[in-house]
Amino acid sequence: MTRLRLAFMGTPDFAVSSLRALAEAGHEIVAVYSQPPRPAGRGHKERPSPVHAYAAAQGWEVRTPADLKDAEAQAAFAALDLDVAVVAAYGLLLPKAILQAPRLGCLNVHASLLPRWRGAAPIQRAILAGDSETGVTIMQMDAGLDTGDMIADARLPITDETSAYELHDALAELGGSLIVDAIAGVAEGRLTPVAQPAGGVTYAAKLSKAESLLDWRRPAVELARQVRAFTPWPGAAFQFGKERIKVLDAEVTEESGQPGKVLDPDLTVACGAGALRLLKLQRPGKGPMAARDFLNGFALPSGTDLLESETP
Repeated sequence: MTRLRLAFMGTPDFAVSSLRALAEAGHEIVAVYSQPPRPAGRGHKERPSPVHAYAAAQGWEVRTPADLKDAEAQAAFAALDLDVAVVAAYGLLLPKAILQAPRLGCLNVHASLLPRWRGAAPIQRAILAGDSETGVTIMQMDAGLDTGDMIADARLPITDETSAYELHDALAELGGSLIVDAIAGVAEGRLTPVAQPAGGVTYAAKLSKAESLLDWRRPAVELARQVRAFTPWPGAAFQFGKERIKVLDAEVTEESGQPGKVLDPDLTVACGAGALRLLKLQRPGKGPMAARDFLNGFALPSGTDLLESETP
């Protein structure tokens, strides 16, 4: 396989798998770009991103510009004299000068089957929408938002049990193997980028805490997807009095009743259609608990109306 001189541009855990795979394949990692360290934890100390931390541990040069818009940053990138740049969940827009600097351009590892779920949160949006499959697309980047020509893709099923964190890890590993094959194919002339289909475009907007609250008036199957999509962040939740209680695991049942009513001692809650049995919960400041343990210290008896108990 052709050994390439490359820069890697990524920030979260998802991107580490691709960086590791490229290094293990024998490519020369000239520099790693990641977003600047951010305050984190109780002490609000600046913490490097997962990609930054991994790259530093390998002894690679790490660059953390706030953006790549100024001429100095672009000149420093061009001076690397790259064969290719690989981008995975970097989180910064790449100007035209950056996109055109490497000999083979910039290739992106995107966690969806483009053109479906362009944007920031493709893994969670696929689960929320009830998609039966998703995957990874390797794309030749252009100036648009995930609009570049496609080089390769691979698929994974989404089941009624698939959670966002499980799918994240599976797609990260898939992306690592796919990018290694893709850059070899491009470098050797075996793979040619093809335009994305004009139809089927959807956008995966960023997640927000505001959309994580469970609305018991909606069908149980939709709420179950919400639980699976929003675990671990921002965490699907319901309001009970002044407490915001996270639901970390749940299953759909066939019971029915007034939406929001607790139907039985197993913490089954009636929804707009069907019901949702809450299996694992977490109170503020507490650890995750199985429903039985949760109920030992928090009363939610049958007949409790969770809609009435909500407070602004």
